[in-house]
Amino acid sequence: KPTSTPVDPNIKLGSVEEDVVVDKEMYQRLVGKLIYLSHTRLDITFAMSLLSQFMHQPKEAHLRVALRIVVEFVGGPMCWNTRLFSATAGGGAFCNGQRIQVSATNQVERSLLVTGFGYDHDDAWATNIDLFKEFTDVSRGVRRLGAAAVDMCHVALGIVEAYWEYRLKPWDMAAGVLMVEEAGGTVSRMDGGKFCVFDRSVLVSNGLLHVKLLERIGPATEKLKSNGIDFSLWYKPENYRADV
Repeated sequence: KPTSTPVDPNIKLGSVEEDVVVDKEMYQRLVGKLIYLSHTRLDITFAMSLLSQFMHQPKEAHLRVALRIVVEFVGGPMCWNTRLFSATAGGGAFCNGQRIQVSATNQVERSLLVTGFGYDHDDAWATNIDLFKEFTDVSRGVRRLGAAAVDMCHVALGIVEAYWEYRLKPWDMAAGVLMVEEAGGTVSRMDGGKFCVFDRSVLVSNGLLHVKLLERIGPATEKLKSNGIDFSLWYKPENYRADV
């Protein structure tokens, strides 16, 4: 039995004969996916070995345990509080008080990437869909998590190699780009130009992959610019230094 598991090792799941039976197909789909995930998440392997015994007649007690594992898998009941990121210019990047740095992966084929999509299904959105497809084919995967600051913190932490997105606002990017630079990463616009927080595109990476990523992202962005898509600064106060 593992030293750490989301399920009490002494739980008696076999002694719930009087419990209510739940939808078998739903339970089988949920447990089947968790079993697949347990190949890389060894902390849930023991729990899945228990739950898989009840695939043919699952009860509410079994489903409650499965759902508890889902909560643990996505970060725990306090998932938004499990990681506190901080950085200061020139002072380094930290997670829960420990200094962090970007990954050392130098091959796109071995990288895990992240991107995001705006609400408007316009030319920039369509271009990024194409980039999503391209990088899905040549990397270990492309994720869409939905929070730019968190995505960039994950680059800084070294659990993903890069993140890019069009049409973000300054408040979406300011903290994240500082985290990445202080963790040793690289920040630019998606056309490869020097970045400031009032730009309309951002690419952050571990640095080692930046040029390789721009080989695909740069031309796609230049094509958007040639088609008249606005990439001017959102706004920049006079005499305000916005370079990272």
